[in-house]
Amino acid sequence: MPKAPRAAPGFTLIELILVIVITAALAVFALPRVVDTTLWRLRAFGDDLQARHQAMLRLALQQRRPIIATITGSGVSWAYGSGTAIASLPCPATESPCIAEGGSRTATFNSGNSGTTATSTGAALTVTVAYGSYSQAYRIEADTGLMYATP
Repeated sequence: MPKAPRAAPGFTLIELILVIVITAALAVFALPRVVDTTLWRLRAFGDDLQARHQAMLRLALQQRRPIIATITGSGVSWAYGSGTAIASLPCPATESPCIAEGGSRTATFNSGNSGTTATSTGAALTVTVAYGSYSQAYRIEADTGLMYATP
């Protein structure tokens, strides 16, 4: 007596499509909640802050005009001494406020056309980018205006 043909082993097309749909749903909805991107956004904010700060320092020296950096809890803005705005860098929307020090502080680049930097405190300014468990401090030197991350 001949044997009945067996079905080929493996998954059906419907089963494979269901697995793909379930995996896609998990990737879209569950993965962003599991992977916290706060650290990366704040790190990018700190790097951008350093880069823009150095650019404004160079611009003040090139144009021989004072530029004032105003640091608040929700970000940093730069303007000429006359008050004309140049640029601003707000905190990431989901991590605002992201600067730990309260109040408004300033650093004036090319103060009095002397090439030096004057801070509102008269000493080096500490700017701490922090939110949740992330914290990174930066220091703005009073005389040179250079900004660097502190360990």
